[in-house]
Amino acid sequence: MISVRDVRVITIGERFTIVIPKDIRRRLGLRVGQKLLARVEGRRIVLEPLPNDPFKELADILGDFTFNREARRRAEKFLLEMVKTSADSRH
Repeated sequence: MISVRDVRVITIGERFTIVIPKDIRRRLGLRVGQKLLARVEGRRIVLEPLPNDPFKELADILGDFTFNREARRRAEKFLLEMVKTSADSRH
């Protein structure tokens, strides 16, 4: 459910610019220069903040992740087994 504090009327300026209200910018932690994903849903325009550094976001999700030859060998072995299992199940 949408609360009244989540709704604002804004005006489209010259060159079709908009200003995101300060309280919304603060709540979402938006910064100058940050990228937003813009998409259309029906007759709505949805703006969704993108991570500032997608590699940092990935590192936060993966944690302390190191990649070495042994890890690569195990990954390749796993993938080859998956492909073989998938091929066998088709026949």
